[in-house]
Amino acid sequence: MKHHLVEKGVQLILQGLEVDPADHNYTDTPERYARALYEMFNPTETEWATFTEEFSDFILLRGHEMFSLCPHHMFPVRFLVSLAYIPNGQVLGLSKLARLLYECNRGPLLQEAFTKKAIDKVRQICPHVQGVACIIQGEHGCLRMRGVRSTADFLTYRLDGTFLQDKDLERRFFELVKPRM
Repeated sequence: MKHHLVEKGVQLILQGLEVDPADHNYTDTPERYARALYEMFNPTETEWATFTEEFSDFILLRGHEMFSLCPHHMFPVRFLVSLAYIPNGQVLGLSKLARLLYECNRGPLLQEAFTKKAIDKVRQICPHVQGVACIIQGEHGCLRMRGVRSTADFLTYRLDGTFLQDKDLERRFFELVKPRM
């Protein structure tokens, strides 16, 4: 990320909003905003530890809260993400499911793209999994704060492998991840 360009952009936005740049509330805003974006979109490097384990049902990270920005308006988006996979002799360290979601959130992105990226990332790290399922519930600031000002949230999901083939498994996944914002 290019901090100096983000800072210049925020300075221009503040000028466009006609705020007093000398006001103590705004003096460090460009630098703070750049630092916040860096924290949000630059996760630490991760070693994708897997462990040999015979486990035949799915492993689920449920209701993981995270934030991003809408690429169209740069407004905040709050996500609740549930991600499951069915291992095939190798399991991923539990904290790694959350970490891989942060890997997918490397900048403003559409919720639909995020849903696909999460599935693809599991498949990249653990290519032999039997199936992956992801559902994301999003509250979009651009929808809530402007335009229609709706409090609706949006669901996107994607299933692959055994989650598509086994309707009982699919039903159990959806029962366990009922949205709860």
